[in-house]
This record gives sequence, C-alpha cells and structure tokens, in this order.
Amino acid sequence: MLVFSKDKLVFLSVPKTGTTAYEAALAPRASMVVRDPPELKHAPVFRYNRFFRPALEKFAGEGFDILAVMREPIDWLGSWYRYRRRDGMEGAQNSTHTVSFDEFVRAYMQGDRPAFANVGSQAKFLEPQKNGTAVTHLFRYDDQAGLDAFLSERLDVKIDTRRLNTSPPGDTPLTPKTEARFRRKFEAEFLLYDGIGADGSYTPLPEGMAPPHH
Repeated sequence: MLVFSKDKLVFLSVPKTGTTAYEAALAPRASMVVRDPPELKHAPVFRYNRFFRPALEKFAGEGFDILAVMREPIDWLGSWYRYRRRDGMEGAQNSTHTVSFDEFVRAYMQGDRPAFANVGSQAKFLEPQKNGTAVTHLFRYDDQAGLDAFLSERLDVKIDTRRLNTSPPGDTPLTPKTEARFRRKFEAEFLLYDGIGADGSYTPLPEGMAPPHH
C-alpha cells in the first residue's frame, strides 16, 4: 500500500495485480509505504477503513481518493496457481504442484477451501464500506497505459515500472464445465471487472453481492 498524503491518494495493493512494481517505482515519491506484514501491505478496503483511514484523516485531513487495480478473475486465479507452483514450493501446504489448474479452481469454489486454494477475492477486497469508504479509481490489470497516465497526472511524475514478484509462466487450462460453474458462482467478480471504464471509473456492485470472507 502506498500513501501520498499531499496528493490525497492511497494506492491499495490487490495481490497478483502488479502493484509491487509500482511500489518500487513510486516509493521515493510516497509519504508512506507499507511493505510488511502482508496483511497490512495488502490491506483491503475494510482494513484500510478500520486502521489507516482514521489516522490519515486525523493527521493529513479528509478527502483521500483510493486507487486500486483489478485483474480478470480467471487470469487472477491463474496467476495465484502459477505463483504457488514456483520452484521451492514443493511440499508446502499451499503448493499447487500436485494439482491441475482445473482442480485448483474447483477447490477455490468450495465453502471450506484447502490451503492451496485459499487466495481470497478481489470483489471482497474492493467492497465499499457502510460509512462510504470506497475505491474511487479502479483500473484493469491489462490497462497499464491508463493507470500510468492517471498516476503521472495525479502525482506529476514519470512512471517507470519493471515487473517484480511475478508468477512463473505456465498453461492454466480450464474445462468448460468448471469455467461455467465458476462464472456462475462468482458472478460478482465478473460484474465488477466488466464495469471498469478506461478512465478508472467503475460500477460498484450492489450491496451485499461480494462473496463472504474465507
């Protein structure tokens, strides 16, 4: 998570959306960089609202915008799957070395997910809070040009990012049956992603539509 207090902007770090590269590029420009622990680095809207927003508003004033990036839902799961197959993960509780991507997605759809498939939800991460705290600018992962343009104008800096903390390459085939079930069961993820505009605007989900915490 990056905080730019003078610019009244908070850049939330949705996991597996390339934000580590922006963190490295923009850290010198930021007022605060939260790198660790992961629960705070990747603080979702509800955690930002509870722990960070009150302090920021107390010491830097109100009116902060919240920026985030969202990845196409199946591609996002594919990145998690590949990341947990990287070298050195063999034998770990959350390794995906022994399962196919199709098995990974089916495990993700279970109510009680096994450790290897417990990777959260982008829609839940981005869910607006009852007090009005919500993401104000949301960009697609594959719209780096749009995100760079927004940041360049907002922060008056030249953006130079290099890919960091990336998942290893690999195929992530999904059977039509599993994909159809996933799209039906996690409709909220696709509705949110499909509602993102090129300028960072988006259509929020209806209240209560985001999946529950796992």
